[in-house]
Amino acid sequence: MHLPRDTRDTLFLLAVVGWVVMPQVRSLPLWCSLLTAGVLLWRGWIALKARPLPSRWWLLAFLLATLAATYGSHRTLLGREAGVTLIVVLLALKTLELRARRDALVIFFLGFFTMLTNFFQSQSLLTAGAMLVALLGLLTALINAHRPVGQPSLRESALLAGKMALLGAPVMLVLFLLFPRFAPLWGLPSDALTGRSGLSGTMKIGAIAELVLDDRVAMRVRFENAQPPPQRTLYFRGPVLSRFDGSEWTATERAFRPSRAANPPDLEVSGSPIRYETTLEPSSRSWLLTLDATPEAPKLPSSQRARLTTDLQWLASSPVTNLLRYRAESYPEFRYGLTAADGRARHDQGEYLRLPPGFNPRTVQLAEELRGRIPDGEPGGIVAAALERLRTGGYQYTLDPGVTGRDSADEFWFDTKAGFCEHIASAFVILMRAAGVPSRIVTGFQGGEMNSVDGYWTVRNADAHAWAEVWMADRGWVRVDPTASVAPGRIGQFQRLRAPDGVMAGAIGALSPTLLAQLRANWEALNNSWNQWVLNYTQDRQLDLLKNLGFEEPSWEDLGKVLAGLIVLAALGGAAWAQWERGQHDPWQRLLAQVRQRLTQSRIEVPPNAPPRELARLANGSNSLPAPIKAALTELLLAMERMRYAPDVTGQSAQVAKLQSQFKRIVWPKPTAIRTY
Repeated sequence: MHLPRDTRDTLFLLAVVGWVVMPQVRSLPLWCSLLTAGVLLWRGWIALKARPLPSRWWLLAFLLATLAATYGSHRTLLGREAGVTLIVVLLALKTLELRARRDALVIFFLGFFTMLTNFFQSQSLLTAGAMLVALLGLLTALINAHRPVGQPSLRESALLAGKMALLGAPVMLVLFLLFPRFAPLWGLPSDALTGRSGLSGTMKIGAIAELVLDDRVAMRVRFENAQPPPQRTLYFRGPVLSRFDGSEWTATERAFRPSRAANPPDLEVSGSPIRYETTLEPSSRSWLLTLDATPEAPKLPSSQRARLTTDLQWLASSPVTNLLRYRAESYPEFRYGLTAADGRARHDQGEYLRLPPGFNPRTVQLAEELRGRIPDGEPGGIVAAALERLRTGGYQYTLDPGVTGRDSADEFWFDTKAGFCEHIASAFVILMRAAGVPSRIVTGFQGGEMNSVDGYWTVRNADAHAWAEVWMADRGWVRVDPTASVAPGRIGQFQRLRAPDGVMAGAIGALSPTLLAQLRANWEALNNSWNQWVLNYTQDRQLDLLKNLGFEEPSWEDLGKVLAGLIVLAALGGAAWAQWERGQHDPWQRLLAQVRQRLTQSRIEVPPNAPPRELARLANGSNSLPAPIKAALTELLLAMERMRYAPDVTGQSAQVAKLQSQFKRIVWPKPTAIRTY
């Protein structure tokens, strides 16, 4: 309150600039963040101490140095990352030549642009909230810059900025809902939200265990049925891995080969389907996670197409780099793999029996023993024997099984007897192949948890899972989850291995075990609403909105017509508002202007600022008005003078109405034409 006006406004603007830049610190080069912080602090010190600004030569030197540093960091001065770095640097350096309102306006517009670049890194609800605060701050500073007289309070300017934002909100809402979204021209760069799911197309021992430390959401599912399916049945199918080199499982080319038919002929489904809607987080991968088994293509937005591989995995036509919502219909009861595409029985399963030579000799020996104990080496018996060993052999489900060596399956079956889901699934499939049972690994997600606030089923990266599929001549491919034998709670009771909570979460959990879960559920429900209604508002949803408005087969032309109609209505509303506002102006002044106009039409020269008494004098001294009009006009003007300069504070509206009625009763002579010679 005791600072000079210029100092106060400068410090406020610097604080707003710092707030705008702060969310990008993690993505900016370290030198850029340090330089920006140093420049803002230096400029604040200059404002507080009333020191002179640096010369233009210093600014030029800073600019050249930052250009060189930007090129050194990004190897280019073009592109998104380099462009954001430069715009942040220019915004900071511009504060060092903040001398006049013109410089402030440049900073404002650079600030607005920098604010938008934050959405290149994240479009989350937190980012949107932070940028809303930044918007109000920039508007407040902009209003201050246009109020040069006196020392208006920041609170007053902030209230005016909030009012401006609220007045613009309806326009923003209409444009958001109806402005055509022509992908990919409309929206952010496709990599703005990539890399969240973490599920890979290959599997090394320990890779999925690392995902358990990532508690972010991978997808959200809403089931149409009132009662969702049991958690133990929720297997969301991802990449199918059948090639093993001794340390890593990968998918074969066949796994990504599209099926010759939309519905594979060797897929038989039965029972009631599960209908659900999935909102998939960006992953930079093409796969669509669906429950087993999904015979019909998921319903995707018009910009995407789905194709089914021969391994029952659905793939999108392009990588998922933005939130993707799709509907699917799955059948938990199915049989698959009994016959080939041409109807012949499947006899050649060699690719699902291959093992690298020289690896895991003890596991191979164990497989021979199991095969010898089972009559005729029946696959079902071998599978049952292996699962029984897992249940009764003292095996443990853990995130930290120790360092895995060359023979990972041997170490699991005989040494450590501990592992995470990919350790267990890999060792199980290796054992099955060694015993002559065709098998493979399927990765994806299993389970999830219901959010009691919004009813969505939340599946996290921590729910990433690996299980096995074995092939039997009479049943085809059958899912076998060996982890369920080691840790049944992992599959059916949501007993997940989790990373330890942070300090704050641990403190809240210690005070109230349910409070942390409730806060988390509410926050995730709020985030889900943001994702569903804002980030996932696509072209198709725009057309769905038109359907709700009564259009049978909406098109972009209909969208344009609706938008144009709203613009016309807004223009008419603005005209009506202007007309109404015009009627709210000072009625006394409007009546005086009407008298002045009448006198001018009667060829009486009237000064533009003449008061009522002067107008009465001019009317009485004129020969162009009859005596009765002069008397009525004099009475009217003197009454107006008394009302204005000796007012009765009560009943002023009635007095004005009475004077207006008195003016209308005056019968004015028709104005005479002015001849020109």
